[in-house]
Amino acid sequence: MTTESTARPGAQHTEVSTAYLRQLDEEREVAMRTSTHPGSTFDGASPALHDQLEAQVEADAEEMVALMLDLAEHPEVAFEEHRSARAIADVLAAHGIDAQAGVHGLDTAIRAEISGAGAGAGAGSEDDDAPTLAILSEYDALPGVGHGCGHNVIAVMGLGAFLALAALAKADPSAVPGRVVFLGTPAEEGHTGKEYMAREGAFEGLDAVVMAHPYGYDLADQTWLGRRTLTVEYHGHTAHASAQPFMGRNALDAASLMYQGIGLMRQQTPPTDRIHAVIREGGERASVVPDRARLDLYVRSQRPETLKDLSRRVEDVARGAALMAGVGVSVQWDEHPPSLPVRTNEALTGRWVQAQRQRGRDPLPHGVVSPSLAASTDFGNVSYRVPGIHPVIRIAPPEVALHTREFAAWAVSEDARTAAADGAYGLAATVLDVLHDPALAAAVAEEFEAAGGAIDVPGFFD
Repeated sequence: MTTESTARPGAQHTEVSTAYLRQLDEEREVAMRTSTHPGSTFDGASPALHDQLEAQVEADAEEMVALMLDLAEHPEVAFEEHRSARAIADVLAAHGIDAQAGVHGLDTAIRAEISGAGAGAGAGSEDDDAPTLAILSEYDALPGVGHGCGHNVIAVMGLGAFLALAALAKADPSAVPGRVVFLGTPAEEGHTGKEYMAREGAFEGLDAVVMAHPYGYDLADQTWLGRRTLTVEYHGHTAHASAQPFMGRNALDAASLMYQGIGLMRQQTPPTDRIHAVIREGGERASVVPDRARLDLYVRSQRPETLKDLSRRVEDVARGAALMAGVGVSVQWDEHPPSLPVRTNEALTGRWVQAQRQRGRDPLPHGVVSPSLAASTDFGNVSYRVPGIHPVIRIAPPEVALHTREFAAWAVSEDARTAAADGAYGLAATVLDVLHDPALAAAVAEEFEAAGGAIDVPGFFD
């Protein structure tokens, strides 16, 4: 039976235009034909060591694919990745590597370490001049979508890289002249697991950190926006909406004014700034002036400083709306810690590119894919503490978006299986290059300091 609501003209949604996406696709195709990453001028490790590393990655590939598929079959959301963490720890144990679970303040975090020749008593100790690098894995899934961001692939890229280096060090300690740390990092989706771990010392004493993320392209460096969350509550007075509306103070009015205010403000923000908001509460009956309303917001920007500025402006709008409506307001930032943008270390990125070319890939430089197509990651918080890279590797066609069931299907595809090995080799080779090339290690550190060095992440927005 046709209902009035479905028959009413205008009740159906309008079609969404794809014209802008087509324009971006055309611009990207031109850039892809004319752009190439310069790679790296550093020597890195020897070709013979790279060959041994690649052979080890291939030897472990079947086991890594099995784990990748197992994680996809049993997705677990943020902070609840108990089975996933055990599965990773079990693989480490099967390779004779002790793994600590429940470390750095999170029950589902994992830490393991290997040391080759030259590693002393501990990172940062006086007798330890060898570098210490970390390889990260994520393994949390999305509610209702599963591994629609491909964290099952991230998990085995990081783990496979670590196991390959461990095998080299076991066969010949001089092959890995330093210390390598594996960190399983929970709760990236919608949370900031790495920031919780950082505050418990997870990244202290490290010289560099590497990880990679599946995507629809091979990109040496993709834009990742910083992100903060905000809850705004307005408090007014109830009244009969017909008999005595003048005795009320309408909290929903303030929420509506704020929603309109941030919409108007967007015209005067940088192109990559993002503000998303929903009105979660705004009254229960139309006959009662609402005395309480609530908005939840995300605020994103491409630089820590611009994120701080945007946060201030959004809060001003929240308080201004309260003044206009004559209501009280409470503003709560960051129920979970904020994410900073990613600061990419180009010296490290160049080695990743060289390694990917060894695998038949050619990662594109920054800017080929529009920076307006950007999300957020808690790896940004790491990259402002320690030099790091977060490149992306192709497992799906460009039109398949992250955080969809379609991408979850590609995260178990043949392309994902190939990418898992290619990414593992790329991460391991980058680490090996830093360990063997003092000039590269120095360049990584110098670039990080020239970009501003480490910042006080927990106190940055105070």
